[in-house]
Amino acid sequence: MKNCMAILCLSLLLPGPAIAQDMPYAREVVQTLASESFQGRGYVGYGNKRAAEYMCSQFEQIGLKPLKKSYIQPFTTPVNTFPGKMELTLDGSEKTPGIDFLIDAGSPGIQGTYHTVTLTIEQMLDLNRLTAQLKTASGKFLVIPAYNKDDYSKEQQSQIADVINFVKYGKDCPAAGSIVCTNDKLTWDASTTRSLKPSFTIVNDSTHLNIQEVKVDVENTFIPKFESQNIIGYTEGENPDSLIVFVAHYDHIGMMGESTIFPGANDNASGVAMLLNMAKYYQTKKPKYNMVFIAFGGEELGLVGSKYFVEHPLFKLSKIKFLINFDLAGTGEEGIQVVNGKQYKDRFDRLVEINKDHNLLAQVKIRGEACNSDHCLFYMKKVPCFFIYTLGGIKAYHDVFDKSETLPLTEFEDYFKLVTLFVNGL
Repeated sequence: MKNCMAILCLSLLLPGPAIAQDMPYAREVVQTLASESFQGRGYVGYGNKRAAEYMCSQFEQIGLKPLKKSYIQPFTTPVNTFPGKMELTLDGSEKTPGIDFLIDAGSPGIQGTYHTVTLTIEQMLDLNRLTAQLKTASGKFLVIPAYNKDDYSKEQQSQIADVINFVKYGKDCPAAGSIVCTNDKLTWDASTTRSLKPSFTIVNDSTHLNIQEVKVDVENTFIPKFESQNIIGYTEGENPDSLIVFVAHYDHIGMMGESTIFPGANDNASGVAMLLNMAKYYQTKKPKYNMVFIAFGGEELGLVGSKYFVEHPLFKLSKIKFLINFDLAGTGEEGIQVVNGKQYKDRFDRLVEINKDHNLLAQVKIRGEACNSDHCLFYMKKVPCFFIYTLGGIKAYHDVFDKSETLPLTEFEDYFKLVTLFVNGL
């Protein structure tokens, strides 16, 4: 009886009806999108298309309406892909893709065995020595050792970066390819272009101090018009003349070769899980405004899907009262960061106030504008918007370790509550 009375008293203290969301469903979404069968939701195989089909099925099950005849807004984009062999052997030691090395996302294919020339940091900082060493690199692989950036001035760091870019992409560099050793974690990407010669980044260790021979076998396909799509649905509100828009990109960087998958659990299956949970929540309500939900494709290729949508909008962008972009929603031990918080300070202050009143997240941290996710193209069109991402926890990002089984979704529930309380007050 005491427990029942305590629960009753606590319920009387709660500020209005509870805002619920479905954690098992959120985990199911992340597990599904980050599974091997979705192939990293990229541009090799059927991963991107399967992810789009999954999004359509979820929108339909939730009960969202399409803005047109279909949820799908198709677009095309160039993309550089690696659908087959991905082999790198250094002095007889075969390296594991995604663990020991990455290929530059814009690299062409290559096959063969090559001698090497080492290009030291000291040579890179001396034009005469650099020129002399480059002359010896014709038809060979240039190897650039790892270095500690803190040992060099900002001017020297800039010069080193310029030389590395020349080695990797310069048409006048005589080398057949390059290997860049790094002390940093391996972080891959996707590319809409293909460069003239291949470049690899490898994890630094003592065996890479004097590489003599490089054996490579990489298959590459450049697709000028890869078919992708945005997925868009909405639920009706009391005031159809104004829109609240939630967005998240469902694509990721896919596969590097025939067996190395980048699962993309935090980036951005977690954001999609938040988007779909928002859709489920507002579908059961009668919201004040029409609620639009957009799952963008092509974000990892440079915001391609959101750029296409802004250039070919399915409604007047001026009708958007506010837009929230979910990207990297899977942790939160240290709270959240709000891009555009400085630009929309009154709205940001309201987020902080709600968070404090309801004791939700460790912090709501302000940040200025940044064109680093799908909100950017809307912001450039004067649409008021936030891009929110979680802070703390696991560091897996654009690597083979961003898996569903290690993604904690630590503050997913409180993050959801914060956003819904904020949106319901607009």
